[in-house]
Amino acid sequence: MTPSHYRTDGAATEIRFAIDECSLGSILAAQSGRGICAILLGDDPEKLVCDLQDSFPRTNLIGDDTELKQLVIKVVGFIEAPDTDLDLSLDMRGTAFQQRIWQSLREIPVGQTVSYTDIARHLGIPQSVRAVARACAANKLAVAIPCHRVVRQGGALAGYRWGVERKRALLEKEANTAKARL
Repeated sequence: MTPSHYRTDGAATEIRFAIDECSLGSILAAQSGRGICAILLGDDPEKLVCDLQDSFPRTNLIGDDTELKQLVIKVVGFIEAPDTDLDLSLDMRGTAFQQRIWQSLREIPVGQTVSYTDIARHLGIPQSVRAVARACAANKLAVAIPCHRVVRQGGALAGYRWGVERKRALLEKEANTAKARL
């Protein structure tokens, strides 16, 4: 997304979305003309739609898209079996700083975790640990940008936009997948 388009909240664009269920609860996937712009997790499908509307207030949202239902099925498949490929064209809407962090998160292998401090150091900004955490919290692309793989120094689980229990469940599934590969 261009900076000017980001500043206007994507005005005059269309976003299609679909909702399904998975072991983590409800899941919503949304796609703009540029790629997947949101993968949201929660307990209530209606709340997910409200979250999508809040995230993209000036766009035209179109629900129950049959093509996107296939995308949701693919994402659910990845959640249930994290060793599958989740190669998606993403529309990462955020500042240049956030996008830099999110790209770094996409390089974390399935079954591994890193700390917020590790990410900040890797990016050459060791004093920006809190900014890294805020970028993780701003991520609208659950599992596609794996902010669930970022933990506190020492390995403790920290907050997760979609709940610490979902984060724990994702990490356990990935750890089991990594063990099965060995």
